[in-house]
Amino acid sequence: MLYLRLIPAVLFMFWGQLLAAQVLTVNTVTRPPFSMVEEGRDTGFSLELFKLMAERMEWEYRVNRTDSFVSMLEGVRSGEADLAAANISITASREIQMDFSHPIFESGLQIMVQSDDIREPSLLRALLSWDLAAAIGIAFLLLFGGGMLMWVLERRAQPYFDRPLKEAWFPSFWWALNLVVNGGFEERVPRTPIGRMFGVVLVVSSLFIVSVFVAKITAVMTVEAISGSVNSVNDLYGRSVGTIGGSTAAGFLERREIDFATYSGLEEMLAAFEVGQIKAVVFDAPVLNFYERQGGHKYGQTIGQPFLRENYGLVFPAGSPLVEEVNQVLLTMQEDGSYDALYRKWFGSQN
Repeated sequence: MLYLRLIPAVLFMFWGQLLAAQVLTVNTVTRPPFSMVEEGRDTGFSLELFKLMAERMEWEYRVNRTDSFVSMLEGVRSGEADLAAANISITASREIQMDFSHPIFESGLQIMVQSDDIREPSLLRALLSWDLAAAIGIAFLLLFGGGMLMWVLERRAQPYFDRPLKEAWFPSFWWALNLVVNGGFEERVPRTPIGRMFGVVLVVSSLFIVSVFVAKITAVMTVEAISGSVNSVNDLYGRSVGTIGGSTAAGFLERREIDFATYSGLEEMLAAFEVGQIKAVVFDAPVLNFYERQGGHKYGQTIGQPFLRENYGLVFPAGSPLVEEVNQVLLTMQEDGSYDALYRKWFGSQN
C-alpha cells in the first residue's frame, strides 16, 4: 500500500524533471497589449503572465511568434507547440479540439468607428441644412405671394391694403404671416367676396403649411441624429464593417447576419480602417482600447460598452499534462496579489 501511495509523487517528480530538461514552445501572435514586440523583446500581458508562472514552475520556454491567429492555434492543435498565449477566447468549439487553462482575463467585443462618423445631433446644423432652407424659402414665397394677391383683391375695399405697391409688399406679407400664425386680424378681415374666399383658402392651407414645416424640421433633425452615426450593433447593418477572420467577432457578425470584410491580421485590419476602406471595426475591446490610447484616436474611437462577454485563457494540446500545474500556479498568483499587480501594470485598476 505504501508503494501505491508513492507512485503519484514519483511520477510528479519525474514529470517535473522532464519539463526542466526540455524547452517548451509557446506560440503567440501580435495582439497588443497581450502580445507584442518592444525593443526586440517579446512582451505583453499574456506573455508576462506566463513568464511569471514559468519562473515559479522553473520551466524553460521559447516564444514562437506566428503570422496569424489561425497558425498560432493550429500549431497547438497539431502538437507542434506546447501551448499558446495571446488574447485567446475560451469557446466551446476550441475546447473540443484543445484544452484551456482557467480564465486569465475577462474581455468582450467592442465597436470602433471613424472619427468623422462620431457626432452629436445639432439643432444649429439642422437649421442650416439645405433641405430645411428650401422648405423655409418656399414657405416665405407662398406667404409673400398670398399677401400680394390679397393686396390686389382688397386694396380698394380694405383700408389696411390701401397703399401703393412699393409700400404694400411688407404689410401684405405681414398680414399673411399673421393669418397663418395667429388666424389673422379681426379689424383687417377681407371685405370683397373674392377676398373673403381667398382668405378662407389661406387659413385652411396654412394648417397644411405649418404641418409640413414642422414635419420637415423633425425629419431633418432625425436624419442629423442617425446620419453617419453608429451607436450599437444594430447600426452596423448596411455599413462597411471589418474584423479578423476566424475570430469570435467574425462568428458574432455572421450570427447577426451583418456583412463584413475579413482580414488575416490585426495590422492589416487597422491599416484598412485608417485609410477608410472600412468605416467600423468589431473586435476585442482591450485590443481596440489599447490601439486608441496609442494614437489610434486620430482615426477612430470606440463606442458603447463591451458586449458578448468572453474570457481569455492559455491553450494547450488536448490532454496536455501541463494544464493542471498551470492552473494551480495561476490560482496561487490570483490569491497572493501578483496577478492583480500585473493587471494594474497593463490596464490600471480593475472595475
